[in-house]
Amino acid sequence: MPSLNGFNASEVDPAADFEPIAPGTYTAVITESETKPTKAGTGSYLQLTFQIVDGEHKGRLLWARLNLDNRSETAVTIARSELSAICRAVNVLQPKDSLELHNIPLAIKVGVKRRDDTGDMTNDIKGYTPRGGAAGGGQSSNGVATRPAATAGSTPPWKR
Repeated sequence: MPSLNGFNASEVDPAADFEPIAPGTYTAVITESETKPTKAGTGSYLQLTFQIVDGEHKGRLLWARLNLDNRSETAVTIARSELSAICRAVNVLQPKDSLELHNIPLAIKVGVKRRDDTGDMTNDIKGYTPRGGAAGGGQSSNGVATRPAATAGSTPPWKR
């Protein structure tokens, strides 16, 4: 059992109640990615964690689940289209690993929807575009799009 020795709740502000954020477009980065099995166990999805990096909701987290391995061809088609939009927004067109998508600012369009299981209102990511209308990086002399290389332990561009 994990030890909580030394923790004193009276010394720490309690977490706020996370109501959905207002619909709109926010600058965010992908901070985590993980492949998880589907509820039915017949496939898997890529779960991406987005963190808003500026404004009133800085630090808030949102999630996208991309059904890249699913019995439903429609679900896979939708997931691949969504992944394509994310890749284009961060200017990583042929990622070999989801880690290549991390810590690159992009604009996410956020909506609000009612959950089917609980009836609660929740946020839903509706779209992805490059931050500021252009993908990160520049162009090399041969016209090929480039972006700064991410290195382990380096400061993410949105924190500079």
